[in-house]
Amino acid sequence: MGRWQDGRGRLVVHGEGAGPDVPLEIASSYRARTKGLLGRDSVEGALLLSPANSVHTFRMRMPIDVAYLDRRLRVVAVRTMRPGRLGLPRLRSRHVLEAEAGAMAGWGLRAGVRVEIAVE
Repeated sequence: MGRWQDGRGRLVVHGEGAGPDVPLEIASSYRARTKGLLGRDSVEGALLLSPANSVHTFRMRMPIDVAYLDRRLRVVAVRTMRPGRLGLPRLRSRHVLEAEAGAMAGWGLRAGVRVEIAVE
């Protein structure tokens, strides 16, 4: 679970009701984390921001699901955010996953679930 490089991978959701592996874009550099999903109309799969403990949706074109992960990659909380919102920092969060609104429920992603990041 250390530090990842910008690039691609797969999100593996563990637990009951978990869906298939999800295509993942990894944003670990300052530049990639700052850009995030800004200016996009959609996202294929999910975007991992690491390290991160909060996000905002200013200048975003779509509502998103946000999952806050602790250092062991366990989901602390999942929220749906509309454009133009500022999310409060989560104290135990070390990483943040972003996806199109509604996607995370279909993947079985909810508080308490553990995920795995498989780098390609």
